[in-house]
Amino acid sequence: MMLRWVTLALLVGVCAGAGEQKKKVKAPSLANGWGNNIKWVKTYEEGLSEMKKSQKPLMVIHHLDNCPHSKALKKAFVADKSIQKMAKEDFIMVNLMEETPDKNMAPDGYYVPRILFVDPSMTVRTNIIGKHSNHLYTYLPEDMEHRK
Repeated sequence: MMLRWVTLALLVGVCAGAGEQKKKVKAPSLANGWGNNIKWVKTYEEGLSEMKKSQKPLMVIHHLDNCPHSKALKKAFVADKSIQKMAKEDFIMVNLMEETPDKNMAPDGYYVPRILFVDPSMTVRTNIIGKHSNHLYTYLPEDMEHRK
């Protein structure tokens, strides 16, 4: 009789332990380190759709996790509270680590970091440029003041 109770206790313990191992895996943040308080869309296409609905312009940040220039810009972007506020309130935001099929998103080539804007009329605003003549749509941490 005692053996049955021990077996039952072990069975209950094993089942309970198995249930504990099934922890919910948290989905990775769409922010990718660019600011968790900002609502990010997952894809360029989703960004275009949200832009049409909201009539807010779309900001597209192309970057790579292993790029030192992308990392430095990301750090400055997150640290600047006014830019975080503007991104949260005034734009539909997407950050991409892959290129879009839209060739208009690389008007002067494919490089990172690269930030482009699309207005609600679906026009890529190639007139909004940074300070660097060799890569018009790149920004460095010290350029943050330039975009305010």
